[in-house]
Amino acid sequence: MSEQNSPVHSSRTEYFVPVYSVSMPTDPPRRSGRAAEAARNDELILESAREVFLADPGAPISAVAKQAGVGISALYSRYPCKEDLLRKLATDGLVRIREEINAALHDDRDPWTVFTEFMRHLVDADVAALTLALAGKFTPTEDMWELASTTDAEMSRKLFPRVKPALRPGAGVGDISLVLELVGTVKFADRARTQRLRHRYLSLLLDGLRAGHTDPLPGPAPSSQEINERWQPQS
Repeated sequence: MSEQNSPVHSSRTEYFVPVYSVSMPTDPPRRSGRAAEAARNDELILESAREVFLADPGAPISAVAKQAGVGISALYSRYPCKEDLLRKLATDGLVRIREEINAALHDDRDPWTVFTEFMRHLVDADVAALTLALAGKFTPTEDMWELASTTDAEMSRKLFPRVKPALRPGAGVGDISLVLELVGTVKFADRARTQRLRHRYLSLLLDGLRAGHTDPLPGPAPSSQEINERWQPQS
């Protein structure tokens, strides 16, 4: 995402798909049996929702309850409507991107290794696949736009300059977004096979981004405005 181009919501990072605290308490307070069960159910619901909506973004919320093995009332008590559940998934995706950006910024290896590890981690997290599945299916909140904007700022102002020396002339932040999306379209019934093929094609695409290529790229990288278009709710 980028802060340019948007009067109201200028930005979105490719990554509308948890930031977890870097330091976790060594002795977290114990939850009561009921609270622990509620936390497990919530985790199960979110995991099931990712699976269901990655397979079929138009699936009803009842399909998530069935996949999770929880009653529909338990699901509605947490997420009153499907849009609320989609927003939660998308927010978690953005937070995951922030985590990976932060990890990459603290990686002191060479720029190419930092960049390729960053990309591979996002492919493993299904970030782009979730973006493709959810874009346009809900209305983002102001908080989500703000998180997207700050995430994009971290990417464009901090991480991209860090890895740019390893990339070919003309490569831009928008190219990173679309490379991840292209890889995210690879999907087969066999999950393990899907992941192997995604990494295969990521390697092929990364080779095209690597410094050393001298031929000019045809046209500029996509702008943040072009990428943001998909987040307008579909009528």
